[in-house]
Amino acid sequence: MCAAMRLFWDRGYEGTSFDDLIAVMKISASSFYNAFESKEALYHEVIEIYMSVAGGWFLDILGEDADTRTVFQDLTIAAAVEFTRPDHPTGCMISVAATQCSPNQHRLRDLLARQRKQAEGAMAARLQEGLERGDLPTGADINALAAFYGSLLRGMAVQARDGASQERLKEIALIGMNAWPQT
Repeated sequence: MCAAMRLFWDRGYEGTSFDDLIAVMKISASSFYNAFESKEALYHEVIEIYMSVAGGWFLDILGEDADTRTVFQDLTIAAAVEFTRPDHPTGCMISVAATQCSPNQHRLRDLLARQRKQAEGAMAARLQEGLERGDLPTGADINALAAFYGSLLRGMAVQARDGASQERLKEIALIGMNAWPQT
């Protein structure tokens, strides 16, 4: 399953052929269909696995017991590290996958859009907690901040796919923190 995840992450759904999958998974076509029923069903499983792995570091950082600005700075710096790890494809599978695909793949586009919205929702929840703690000024637009930092992370993922170094992504992360509202 990890081999299939890496392949989808590297090539995207439409860029990964059935033959690629059975080769990398070292199984026959009939075994594939018996186990997963379809390429799309496997993709759904792979997304769930990816979210449990990638979602782990993301949610762990959002759960840190620190002031909200520190949490978001830690989140953006960790993204720079995670998006450039040499042991897996660069970027974020959810950020770079299926933003554009053929019309018959709208279910996958919608699935990944929901995943991105959930991540943004988790950031908004942490920002709301920060507002209640007094880490953010009264009247701070929580949803706009969550959308901003979600966009920053997705942009960093694209930069990583385009070859940006970890150091460059950290610079981008720190610039992004300049948008933090002043208390």
